[in-house]
Amino acid sequence: MDGSAPASPIPAGHPPVKPPKIGVLLANLGTPDGYDYWSMRRYLNEFLSDKRVIDYPSWKWQPLLQTIILTKRPFSSGANYKLIWNEELNESPLLTITKAQTAAIAAALSERHGAAVMVDFCMRYGNPSTASKVRAMVEAGCTKIVFFPLYPHYAGATSGTANDQFFRALMEEKRQPAARTVPEYFEHPLYIEALAGSVERAYAALDHRPDVLVASYHGMPKRYLTDGDPYHCQCQKTSRLLRERLGWEKGTIDTTFQSVFGPEEWLKPYTVEHVAGLAKQGKKRIAVMAPAFSADCIETLEEIQGEIQEAFLHAGGEVFTYIPCLNDDPAHVTALVAVIEENLAGWIGR
Repeated sequence: MDGSAPASPIPAGHPPVKPPKIGVLLANLGTPDGYDYWSMRRYLNEFLSDKRVIDYPSWKWQPLLQTIILTKRPFSSGANYKLIWNEELNESPLLTITKAQTAAIAAALSERHGAAVMVDFCMRYGNPSTASKVRAMVEAGCTKIVFFPLYPHYAGATSGTANDQFFRALMEEKRQPAARTVPEYFEHPLYIEALAGSVERAYAALDHRPDVLVASYHGMPKRYLTDGDPYHCQCQKTSRLLRERLGWEKGTIDTTFQSVFGPEEWLKPYTVEHVAGLAKQGKKRIAVMAPAFSADCIETLEEIQGEIQEAFLHAGGEVFTYIPCLNDDPAHVTALVAVIEENLAGWIGR
């Protein structure tokens, strides 16, 4: 006898009580349901109405968004998505890759913790929604949830808004689970190791070594940096740590920023201008990678391999190599699992 009181029997008519679990909820940016006009309009409306993304006053921004931008942009964005769409599964590559990442992480955590941990994913914009997945985890018996925005670097427009949506979902729950949000992991040794491995494999497969490696990060208005967003500094540090891990000299990795939107100044140098400048300087062979993206998406599969590659070749460049995102590469999964395990500390035994 251990002296503990026996568990009280559940009275008749009491709702069923499920064994408690810990949820691990991965979150990525989002995806439209299709590349048709209305699917794109719904997705873009949700995305571009987010004050974390576009922080202009609603009275100024919404009339422009609703009457001009959402009238035209769904056509151009839909055409770009059509170029990369996974027609076999009728979904965007980001969704396909996120599913694969989730399955690999779930398998690794199941091997370590059995049924005590439930792994799933959600999207900040589009489907599956954050609220629907929080609800599913609560219904499955999760009394604790680790929420993991899949962004190596913190930005209000990425990790911040993903966390906002998670907290909104928790507000709808009668019985709120205990919650943890995973911080950025831009300098985690296993993340840097996974990046370095992807570069080494890509370079080993080439006949000629690129003159420069361009690390292209998603951009943001420069004003956000001066307002206190740490994103720019974290991107610079990732590039430095990657260069040091590779054992390369200074000047061999350039840090740039892509996906500029709107009239104000964004973080510089702009990738599309920088690669053209490299070609004009006689750098005829370059490689480009996107360390801020955990999965290949429209910004990498269409923008980098479309607009940015074209700018380089048009300016006189000869060989453009794109190094894919880490996606569900085993080294990446190992890094993500390690980050999750660190954030499970105290909640579950190793």
